[in-house]
Amino acid sequence: MTNSNASTTCGTSVFEMLRLDGQVAIVTGAHAWLGYDVACALAEAGCHVIITSRQLERAQESADKIHEALGVDTLALTMDHRIHDQAAAMAAAAQAWKGRIDILVNNAGGGSGSSSGRIHERSPEDEQLMIDTNLTGVLYSCKEVSRYMVDAGRGKIINVASAAGLVGRDRRMYDRSGMTGQPVDYAAAKAGVIGLTRDLAGMLSPQGVYVNSISPGGFEKPGNLPENFAADFADRTMLGRWGSMGTDIKGAALFLASAASDYVTGHNLVVDGGFSAWQ
Repeated sequence: MTNSNASTTCGTSVFEMLRLDGQVAIVTGAHAWLGYDVACALAEAGCHVIITSRQLERAQESADKIHEALGVDTLALTMDHRIHDQAAAMAAAAQAWKGRIDILVNNAGGGSGSSSGRIHERSPEDEQLMIDTNLTGVLYSCKEVSRYMVDAGRGKIINVASAAGLVGRDRRMYDRSGMTGQPVDYAAAKAGVIGLTRDLAGMLSPQGVYVNSISPGGFEKPGNLPENFAADFADRTMLGRWGSMGTDIKGAALFLASAASDYVTGHNLVVDGGFSAWQ
């Protein structure tokens, strides 16, 4: 139970600041994993949520689950954010849904391709795919959604970057497990997202649109990695473990999406258990 006098004796209640009742958020690529966790966090705070995916049925599946579990309104939209016209169409449909867009979370990414992660063995086509999926698409979504935010004089944009954009990787961990590791074009794209975030914040924040990024570290997907690599990676992390799906990204996302972060813009919030600070 919260104290009803808290807002008068201690300033604005932090619990009230974290509420998003009646707001509308877009979370791109939120069918599963971290994007789905972020969408759930915003919905738990009372936000209506738009889920995008390149496959409409996948977006609809997640939107239905959130609506049934949390009671907020949800909308599924299809979008390949690498294609500018699709980003523009998604933004227009999102605005038309309830006449407002308060939050954009650019989570869609990935796409390593089929060639090796080693730079001299990697195909130029996969390098271009990586940049388009993880950087160009974020730019397009920011560009088109922020049009409506600027018109409204308010908005929160959260770009999902990565700890890979902050530090060079110890490739010996991958070699010991017979893995080629994340390609350098992934690090380049995610570093670009951080740079985009900072400069876009400088452009849009005076117009009421806050722009921040989250840089997750390793979040373990059960059964997805060799056991010795998982142990090596955890050992190189200050907290001695991987991030937990369903838990560890949600507070950071809600903070940056809510009024609790109303004096924070142009910031990269690192959620990596101390990995990038201990290399």
